[in-house]
Amino acid sequence: MNLNLNALTTFLAIVETGSLVRASEHLSVTQSTVTARLKALEEELGQTLIIRQKSGAVLTPGGVRLRRYAETMTGLWRQALQATALPDAVETVVNLGCEPDLWPAVGDSLFDAIREAAPSAALSIWHGDTRRLTEWLQHGLIDIAITYRPTVRSGQSITALPRDRLILVSTRRNAPVRFDPGYVFVESGDEFGRQHAAVFADADIARISFGSARLGLEHLFEHGGSTYLPERLALPGIKQGVLHQIEDAPVFERSGYIIAKDDMLERCGWLEEILQRHAGR
Repeated sequence: MNLNLNALTTFLAIVETGSLVRASEHLSVTQSTVTARLKALEEELGQTLIIRQKSGAVLTPGGVRLRRYAETMTGLWRQALQATALPDAVETVVNLGCEPDLWPAVGDSLFDAIREAAPSAALSIWHGDTRRLTEWLQHGLIDIAITYRPTVRSGQSITALPRDRLILVSTRRNAPVRFDPGYVFVESGDEFGRQHAAVFADADIARISFGSARLGLEHLFEHGGSTYLPERLALPGIKQGVLHQIEDAPVFERSGYIIAKDDMLERCGWLEEILQRHAGR
């Protein structure tokens, strides 16, 4: 096979931007170059990968299957370039993947701890959802994953984080626990969803919902209202007086985990202690 990285990178750019025109702008090449690379890739694989419609570029089933491998192959190539270009003073590379909602006070804390423990290590940070983190870890794109819903495979070790406290906060000090017209529902896992539904069975359905606590927090800052957030994420706003915890509201919890590749733990003897410290925080 003569698949080349330029063709795969171009394919991914079309997927991410939604059109061949925007992909050419993103890659700083002509549209004819993008078209030629896509055509060559499709001819090499013997099937159509992308269908061009008025609404944009749409993946075929074959394109959907290729996307995962293309992301892995281009990611590994970037890692190879990074590793071979490292200066002599850098002894190892640590690729850390984290769900965006777990970055504040968890991912950034682990990042700082690694930097302090291993000044000679080069660090790379990847943000992604559970599915992407699982795939990246499996295919070697990342060495450590911080996630809410872990899938542990052979050659990986898991460390449980202290459970997140989910508290009800509002931009108004006297907001009600129930029937707040400005209430926003933030998705925080299946366990939270079941408990929330049971506790607030008599309340109205939230008219606005977000799949991310960080997006929910941004909405509150911009439009006001109330929602359940991880306490660590809400604390800065509470200290500044722009958020208020509703004291009489139920408090929920959510589990987070760190998954590390065993060969990474063996290669970096200092990492195990750092993970255990975070487990006991």
